[in-house]
Amino acid sequence: MIKINNQTIKPESLFKEITNPEQRTILKQMAANQVDYVYQNLSHLKFELLFRSNTMRAARELNKSGVKFTTFTYAFPNRKLWDRLSNGGFLLKNGVSPSVGIQDILKNGSLYAFECSTGIAIVLYLATLYSIGSARFNVLFDHLYLMDWQFDEDLQIYQKYGDDFIPGDVLHFNNPDFDPKQPHWRAENVVFFGNDSFYGHGVGIRNASTIIKFLNTKRKPNPQKSAYLMNLISRPYYQGFL
Repeated sequence: MIKINNQTIKPESLFKEITNPEQRTILKQMAANQVDYVYQNLSHLKFELLFRSNTMRAARELNKSGVKFTTFTYAFPNRKLWDRLSNGGFLLKNGVSPSVGIQDILKNGSLYAFECSTGIAIVLYLATLYSIGSARFNVLFDHLYLMDWQFDEDLQIYQKYGDDFIPGDVLHFNNPDFDPKQPHWRAENVVFFGNDSFYGHGVGIRNASTIIKFLNTKRKPNPQKSAYLMNLISRPYYQGFL
């Protein structure tokens, strides 16, 4: 349910204010879930809807960008803009605008390779840029660093267990019997689009059964457990930007 200023709100009552079809779909899903989504005012809700739609936009763009999938050992960035660190992370070079650096990944995707958790970080930084604008992004994320789940303190990510999946959420497929020779397939982090559609770097935009079938090809000999979609949700703390 959606609550604004302690009042339960029906999504249809907001349609005059919220005209974007994708954001209306998000509203309907939130209203249908048996969880309270609480906002101080309409502006807070509208910002979250914007951020969620921008997360999906960024995921679609990264999927089309030509970036490659690889492990931390072999990860590489465009070295004109980023320094590659010994752990496989990317650190923005001095003098490079953070907004230029993060968007270069879309512009020159063939010059980048990384694994799925860094892919999710890139999606969320792009969504942040689209939601708050380049001027504020450049102030908040000076010396931008991309590595696994290590986010800047100004992009707070929290996790919760539950099945109240909302488009724009980051979800996680677990592969408990992964092949030890391919530990990067122990899990797949994905952006949820709704309607059984997910984006994960390395697998593309697929439904759940397709992702599970793929992960099941990356298991150890004589596996006992199938890969599965976890009841674990990762979300930015949207109101931290307000």
